[in-house]
Amino acid sequence: MTVESVASLTQRLRAGGYLADRGLSTALFVALSLGRPILIEGEVGVGKTEVAKALATVFGRRLIRLQCYEGIDANQALYEWDYARQMLQIRVLSERRLDSDDAVDQLFGPKFLLERPLLEAVRAGDRAVLLIDEIDRADDEFEAFLLELLADFQVTVPEVGTIRAESPPLVVLTSNRTRELHDALKRRCPYHWVGYPSAEREVEIVLVREPSASEA
Repeated sequence: MTVESVASLTQRLRAGGYLADRGLSTALFVALSLGRPILIEGEVGVGKTEVAKALATVFGRRLIRLQCYEGIDANQALYEWDYARQMLQIRVLSERRLDSDDAVDQLFGPKFLLERPLLEAVRAGDRAVLLIDEIDRADDEFEAFLLELLADFQVTVPEVGTIRAESPPLVVLTSNRTRELHDALKRRCPYHWVGYPSAEREVEIVLVREPSASEA
């Protein structure tokens, strides 16, 4: 993904319906140039999630969203097995009377693997924007797991093997700052705080999104 300057990125986002100030555009430009995730914090409703949507739109990438919540774990974010299809396969295999090793190989193949957002993003690579939304709602253990994944962009599925991203996706992490994130995560990401816009800025945002609206 090539971006010539902060100004050109600002214009591209504006054309995609997102009005970014110079601070946000600069943070995004640094993240894009270095191939690093970006961490965006701010109050609820200030447009953090929309940043990722706008980036996906203007760069023609697929948006993959991981919504964090209390209690989320690695398995829920990475992958799971299609148990319903596996049960049907077990019935077929029992009729064929295969030995146990062959049966296990057929039950845990790629066709039974259900992608969750993180595995989907690894496979999509630079064709995607990965939005990790409200990371502050997850616990410390999941945050540490994410840090490791973002460093290598590879996933190991014991029954299938290691899946690597040839080129990593663009990653946007958002936080409402309901808790402090670890310094290790902050050091890995360019950072920007999004505050509430002024009344004049709100008018400008509305006109960008709805050009037919009157300024009044």
